Amino acid sequence: MSENIKEISRRLKELREIEGISAQSFAKQLGISVDLYLNYESGETDIPVSFLYDAANRLKVDLTTLLTGQQPKLHIYSLVKKGEGLDVRRSKQYKYKNLAYNFFGKKAEPFLVTVEPTDENAPISLNSHPGQEMNYVLSGTVEIKIGETVLTLSEGDTVYYNSAYPHGMRAIGEKSATFLALIF
Repeated sequence: MSENIKEISRRLKELREIEGISAQSFAKQLGISVDLYLNYESGETDIPVSFLYDAANRLKVDLTTLLTGQQPKLHIYSLVKKGEGLDVRRSKQYKYKNLAYNFFGKKAEPFLVTVEPTDENAPISLNSHPGQEMNYVLSGTVEIKIGETVLTLSEGDTVYYNSAYPHGMRAIGEKSATFLALIF
């Protein structure tokens, strides 16, 4: 695994220990098995952004703090120019850019997400987390599965959903897809 994932894993463990929460208790709070949680904490397994968002909220820190080790500082506004933002690399399938990483006390996490096309016969990798999510497709075509429903979204389409339901997406066709994801 990358050094970045190992650093995030170390911060996750340290913050959990500072809060005095056992790995077993924290895994239960997050709705995952202890084994999976310990794999995340070891830095040997990719960690979904949705999991990190939920863990950061439960640890009472900003997602940026968990990702970078630094507390966001901006209180009035945060400007991110085209092509900038905090790179969040959690899996090979998705490339995330956090678009408000340095704003303190966010009510939502905005991400610019790029998804590369994959084998359309392969199952869609699913995750779930508390809250809600909105995806607005900027380019390409995305197939999204929410629960048992599969939707196809093209440029300009938006879906808003309860992210506690298992969900995942993939680019379909020959080119990558880009969308704005807001996690509330």
